[in-house]
Amino acid sequence: MTTQPSKSLETFPNPKPGRDYEVTFEVPEFTCLCPRTGQPDFATLRIRYVPNEVCLELKSLKTYFWSFRDEGHFHEAVTNQILDDLVAACAPRRMQVEGDFHVRGGIHTVVRAEHSA
Repeated sequence: MTTQPSKSLETFPNPKPGRDYEVTFEVPEFTCLCPRTGQPDFATLRIRYVPNEVCLELKSLKTYFWSFRDEGHFHEAVTNQILDDLVAACAPRRMQVEGDFHVRGGIHTVVRAEHSA
């Protein structure tokens, strides 16, 4: 069975919902397209969150990130969209998404967006 890109995010029950603990993901191969030129933009995404009732499932997270590959997004917009989508999926106590975009035109861009319940 071939895996395809998908905006669908899955979760599973938090094994310790009464405890605050942090989960960190690093996505070193995130890509999307520049909305102006259509050229690829490359980034490392860093996600940190404190789960509430559910946790994010990794395979669905991988296909979710893959779904941006052929879409045009400004760095600020895509980082905030990812935060909004992840918060909607798992309603965490706290979450931060950082988009660390590779140098383009001599400019290195880092965008951090945060949510707290």
